[in-house]
Amino acid sequence: MLAGAGLTCLLVVLDALDSLLTGTTNARCVAWLRRRLLRHTLSAGPRAGRRLPPGDLVTRLVGNAAQAGAAPTALASALAAVVTPVGGLVALALIDPWLALAFLVGLPFLAVLLRTFIRDTTDSVARYQQSQGEIAGRLVEALGGARTIAAAGTAVRERTRVLAPLPELGRQGRRMWQVQSRSAAWAAAIVPLLQIAVLAVAGLRLTSGQLSVGGLLAAARYAVLATGIGMLVGHLNGLVRSRTAALRFAPVLAEPATAYGTRPLPPGDGTLELRGVEAVRGGRAVLRGVDLVVPGGSCAAVVGRSGSGKSTLAAIAGRLADPDGGEVLLDDVPLPELGHDALRRAIGYAFERPALLGGTIGGTIALGPAPPLPGRVTEAARAACADDFVRLLPDGYATPCADAPLSGGETQRLGLARAFAHDGRLLILDDATSSLDTVTELRVSRALSGRLLGARPRTRVIVAHRAATAARADLVVWLEDGRVRAVGSHAELWELAGYRAVFAAPDVPEASGEARVSGGPEVAGGPEMSSGPEVADEPEVSREAQTDGGVQGG
Repeated sequence: MLAGAGLTCLLVVLDALDSLLTGTTNARCVAWLRRRLLRHTLSAGPRAGRRLPPGDLVTRLVGNAAQAGAAPTALASALAAVVTPVGGLVALALIDPWLALAFLVGLPFLAVLLRTFIRDTTDSVARYQQSQGEIAGRLVEALGGARTIAAAGTAVRERTRVLAPLPELGRQGRRMWQVQSRSAAWAAAIVPLLQIAVLAVAGLRLTSGQLSVGGLLAAARYAVLATGIGMLVGHLNGLVRSRTAALRFAPVLAEPATAYGTRPLPPGDGTLELRGVEAVRGGRAVLRGVDLVVPGGSCAAVVGRSGSGKSTLAAIAGRLADPDGGEVLLDDVPLPELGHDALRRAIGYAFERPALLGGTIGGTIALGPAPPLPGRVTEAARAACADDFVRLLPDGYATPCADAPLSGGETQRLGLARAFAHDGRLLILDDATSSLDTVTELRVSRALSGRLLGARPRTRVIVAHRAATAARADLVVWLEDGRVRAVGSHAELWELAGYRAVFAAPDVPEASGEARVSGGPEVAGGPEMSSGPEVADEPEVSREAQTDGGVQGG
């Protein structure tokens, strides 16, 4: 009685430990998978978002990781479920080898059943998870374009588009249950037949005197244990789901993570050099043999028509993407040879649509490879003309980003402030002033033409769409069809009709017979002006820009 009570207590304790260990193992495996996948996705950089829609990518990193994380416990449960049947089969062989042989004759039927179950379940689960990813991807797209959908009055149509994969999701969900129920029914039919076959052979052996009555009773009990292998259908279901979910990680991991070197950045002035840079996107050559040198401390404006490769060049110049050919050097060091921290401390970025990722407004500005110096956040906000509106927020710089109603121009100014707040040698602005009004852009240009809160002037590469921005730069890089058409000052290039056409600036004849040109779309409301950098804004604005340090900045 004491031994029986002890075994009962041990069973209860082991059941409790089993539940605790299962939950802990699942949680840790899921956390490990999500960390690894997220780390790899972020290490791959912007390339990761080109292969999969954001919503589908999140589904794989969150939902599928939770299913795949249960694989170790599902495998352990399946192996544990095999132990008892194998033990029963061994016991049958020890009682009488003919009993084990009778059981083994029926195993091929059970093997075919399990194989069919695994094949059909894998296919239905894969299609089910694919439909889930499609719905998530379309939903994220719809949420991102909510304003456009509301303005176009297409909410019903968009809802239909988002939920279009739902019928397929329902079909595959029902198919999974049908496969499982059909397999369970076949297992329920095969298992008793195996037991009957063992008992029949045992009866024959008993009548021939080869088996005792006790052996017959033992064979009957061990046959029940051996046929427990039919319960594998339920255990394999969880294992198949986990395996299918894990297979969805392959496209995520197929995008290689960005590799970094170990070289530190030597002393230098921030000279940027591109040598024979090639870039292919979607099978199309976006950049073709680009050779370019931007002297240290200077400001280069990159201009060109839409699709000429400006943003791709900006991404490659700061190694947000690697070229498909050629190389990029900063102070004579190839960018891939630099360590991660050295590279990101040396190069700063500001984008057309910056993401507010710091939690608070102040945290957004401070976001970077290293915390900025004390007081630098406020100074950078002033340089980017953001300090005034930030102080009007309920909690100032401590206001959560989600609680700050910001316009497009204000968001851009926060992105500029983030770039200004960190010291570096190279600053790349990818159309980062497109939403600023003329006065604010001029004030930001003054900050760019100075030392940007640091001890040394930075090299600046600015993707520009305005003639005013190009006019303030030290040199202009004119891209056309992925190639550098010309490099020079704005005044020199303005003499070329093709360059003026980039800014939609047609020739305007004068009364004296000489031709004049407008400074671009931003001067459409003013009088006719002569060509050159001083005409890119109103006359008085251009004079102020000249007295504030020349044509640097933008």
